[in-house]
Amino acid sequence: MYNKLKSVPKIFILLFFSFTILSLAQEDKSVKPVKVACIGNSITYGSTITNREKDSYPSVLGRLLGDGYEVKNFGLSGRTALRNGDYPYWKEKTYQDALESKPDIVIIKLGTNDSKPQNWKYKNEFEKDYNDLVESFLNLSSHPKVFVCKPVPAFKVMWGIRDSIIVTDLIPIIEKISKKKKVESIDLYKTFTGKGGLLPDGIHPNEDGAALMAKEIYTIIMGKK
Repeated sequence: MYNKLKSVPKIFILLFFSFTILSLAQEDKSVKPVKVACIGNSITYGSTITNREKDSYPSVLGRLLGDGYEVKNFGLSGRTALRNGDYPYWKEKTYQDALESKPDIVIIKLGTNDSKPQNWKYKNEFEKDYNDLVESFLNLSSHPKVFVCKPVPAFKVMWGIRDSIIVTDLIPIIEKISKKKKVESIDLYKTFTGKGGLLPDGIHPNEDGAALMAKEIYTIIMGKK
C-alpha cells in the first residue's frame, strides 16, 4: 500500500510534463512566420542569375532573416510603376498575388524600366502611380511595414534605361513619396555606386550583387542602421 501511494505523485508529475510539452508543441505550430513580399522588376526577379531560385536577392534575404520569416519573390521582368508604361506591374496577376498574400513587410523596388523613353513620356504620372502603389499595400488589413528602394545605378544605357533619369527624376520622387507616406527608403543607388563590376550588363546585378542588395535590405529592415 505504501509503495502504491508513493507512486501517485510521480504519475502526476509525468502527466504535468506531458501536458506541458503538448501545449508548447501546439503553441509552436500556431506561431506564424513574418511574411515579406518583394515587389519589383527583373532585378528583383533575378534575371541573368544562373540559379535565381537560390541566388536572387529575395532568396538570399530569406536565408539572412531565418526561419521566423517567409520571403516571397513577386518580381517580374520589364515591369513599370507607371500605369501607362509598356508593361505595368499594376496589370499583372503577380501584383494581385502579392496583395492577397497579406504581407507583414513589403519591399518595393521599381522605377528602372520607367526611365525608358516610351515610358518616361508619362513622367507627370509617375509620382501618383508610385504613391498609389505604396498606398495599395499600406491599406491592407495586415498593416505591413513598407520600404521603398531607390533604384540601383544603370552603368550603361541598355534597353532605353537611362541613369540620368534615375538620378535626376526618379530618386527625388521616391524620396518625396517616402517622406509623404512615412515609409522608410533604402538607398540601393548609393550601395552600388562605384560597383559596376557587380552588374555585368550594366543593369542587372549578378549573384554577388544580389547578395549585396539582400544584405543592405536586411540591415535596414532589421533596424541595424
